[in-house]
Amino acid sequence: MQKISPFLWFNSNAEEAASFYVSIFKDSKIVETMRYGEAGPGPKGEVMMVTFQIEGQQMIALNGGSQFNFTPAISLFVRCQTQAEVEELWDKLSAGGKPIQCGWITDKFGVTWQIVPNNLLNLIRGEGEKSKRAMQAMMKMVKLDIDAVQRAYDGN
Repeated sequence: MQKISPFLWFNSNAEEAASFYVSIFKDSKIVETMRYGEAGPGPKGEVMMVTFQIEGQQMIALNGGSQFNFTPAISLFVRCQTQAEVEELWDKLSAGGKPIQCGWITDKFGVTWQIVPNNLLNLIRGEGEKSKRAMQAMMKMVKLDIDAVQRAYDGN
C-alpha cells in the first residue's frame, strides 16, 4: 500500500471525476468505492470516497461538499514520453476545462494538471544562453511543444 496519496475534495462528483481520470490514463483502475452509511454525513448509499489508481499512483476522491475548491497552487505533474502523449493527454484533460500556460490545464472538475514532455526540464535547466532561449520559448506556450523548445535551445 502506498504511504502517501493525493486526496482530492470534490463537491459531489468524485465518482464521475475518478472514472474520467481512469478512462484517460493507462494502467488505471477504480480500487474501491465507499458509500455513506447511517452515520452520514451524506445521504445513506451515496458515494463518499473513491480510491483509484492512475498510472499506478493511488489517489482518493471525496464527495465533501462545496466548502472548498481546487486552485492551481496544487497540481498533478504528468511526465510524457513523447509529443504524441502530450497531445493526447492535453486534448482529453482540457475538454470542458481551461488551458492555462506552460503546459498547465484546469480540467472540467477544477483539478490542475501539468502536461510536460520528459526532456523539457533538461532543456530549461541551467544558466546558459541555450537554457534561457528554451525557457523563453516555453513561457510563450500554452500547450508545450517539445520540438519548438528544442529548436529554441539549439538557436534555430
